[in-house]
Amino acid sequence: MACAIDSARAVRHIVRMNVRTNLLLPAELVRELDQVAGPRNRSRFVADAVAYKLHREKLRAAFDRSFGVLRPENYPHWETSEKVVEWVRELRAEQTDPGPDPIPKLFDPHAPAR
Repeated sequence: MACAIDSARAVRHIVRMNVRTNLLLPAELVRELDQVAGPRNRSRFVADAVAYKLHREKLRAAFDRSFGVLRPENYPHWETSEKVVEWVRELRAEQTDPGPDPIPKLFDPHAPAR
C-alpha cells in the first residue's frame, strides 16, 4: 500500500511542478486582485496573467523578427488597396482543376439499378 501512495505523490509532483516565489505587489493591486480572483486564487490568477503576458511578448518578438521580410518590389499587386482588390478578384476567378476524385464513388444515384 505504501508503494501506491508514493507513486501517487510522484505522479502528482511531476504533473504539477509548481515553484514557490515571492512577488512584491502594490497593496491596491492586491486588493483588486482579491476582489476579482479571491484571496485563495491569487496564484492561479497571477499565473494566468503572466502566461498571457508572456504569450503576447513572444508574439511581439516574432512580429519584430519578421518585419521587412516581404519586400514591396516583390509584391507590386499589394501597392494600393485597389490593386489588392483586383489581385484577389483574379485569384478567385481562376479556374482550377482539382483532378480526379481520390475517393471512388461507391454509389451513384443516377446509375441504372442492377
